[in-house]
Amino acid sequence: MLRGWVQRNLETGSDMKINRIDVYNFDLTYVHGVYTMSGGRDITSLQSTLVCVTADNGRQGWGEVCPLGSTYLPAHAGGARAALELLAPALIGVDPTDLARVNDTMDATLMGYAYAKSPIDVACWDLAGKSWGVSVATMLGGVRQTRFPLYFAVPLGSPEEMTEYVLARRNEGIHRFQLKVGGDPTLDGIRAKHIIEATGPEDLIVADANCGWRLNDAIIAARAMEGLPRLYLEQPCPTMEECIEVRKHTSLPMMYDEVVNDVPTLLRAVRDGGAGGMNLKVSKVGGLTKAKLLRDLCQELGLQVTIEDTWGGDVVSAASAHLAASTRERNLLTVSFMNDWTNEHVAGYQPRSKDGFGSAPTGPGLGIDVDLATLGKPLMSFGN
Repeated sequence: MLRGWVQRNLETGSDMKINRIDVYNFDLTYVHGVYTMSGGRDITSLQSTLVCVTADNGRQGWGEVCPLGSTYLPAHAGGARAALELLAPALIGVDPTDLARVNDTMDATLMGYAYAKSPIDVACWDLAGKSWGVSVATMLGGVRQTRFPLYFAVPLGSPEEMTEYVLARRNEGIHRFQLKVGGDPTLDGIRAKHIIEATGPEDLIVADANCGWRLNDAIIAARAMEGLPRLYLEQPCPTMEECIEVRKHTSLPMMYDEVVNDVPTLLRAVRDGGAGGMNLKVSKVGGLTKAKLLRDLCQELGLQVTIEDTWGGDVVSAASAHLAASTRERNLLTVSFMNDWTNEHVAGYQPRSKDGFGSAPTGPGLGIDVDLATLGKPLMSFGN
């Protein structure tokens, strides 16, 4: 299929142009009430931004970005929308299937703001796939797995509360969990021990501090967790330097997240920080174009990846699903379908998880249909 798509594309080329870009708001609420991370960061609802790119032949592609509040990463909903006011007009008339030019145009228009560029990039992948009759997973290199394991994040709470949450999700078929830690390091060690003891050999646990510890606390926590089976440590501290130092004091497998957002930071995490993997969030790195680059580099370096996004709904989940499906099985640690974490849906709750596993939609592009009736009027429109 991939060879046929490449041949058709070379023969026919593309004379499409971006004719219109619409930006929508969509409010998402957390399905389990309050989502708590280190540092007293509580989330109950978030504003998601959906972008529709329409070509001059009427075909449309969709992308989505939903920052996790304003204190998780240097990103917030208002910032994405302000950036889109600059980016969208510059893209009118650009071929949406020429992903290099799309990204070059955005970078020439606005420095940084990768998260704001992400929904446009994803929408262009969706539109290109629909135009060529192939799935985004095919365009990302081909479907390597039709089924992959999903994880659920465990909000920060008492050891008993967190264990109860894990067991409830385990009964739903989930066997990969990301524990929110990053508070008192001794108590965090108890949290991890409780959950390891309550689960079995088929379960994988990631203790994610979300930059919540300072260096000394991170070392104390790592020592408390040392020797626990099936346990990974993720993003203990806010800086690369601190994480590198923590890595020297623990034999736990270590994942990097917030401090890795491009090729140079990934290479440093591997070279100096003993990274065993990274949490690859599509919007954090600027969309599927750059996520593919980092995913491929991780595969060649022998790293594992968790594929997901900061937050979002059906469109974000579809993008993650296609990236995951095109990843080598041995390099894919786990995936999140963010639409399992939210009450609201714009594409009929697709893609849908089943018994703790996910699959990429098989239709052209992202393979989902966004229901405009759920969105209302656009916040902003550009072009014709």
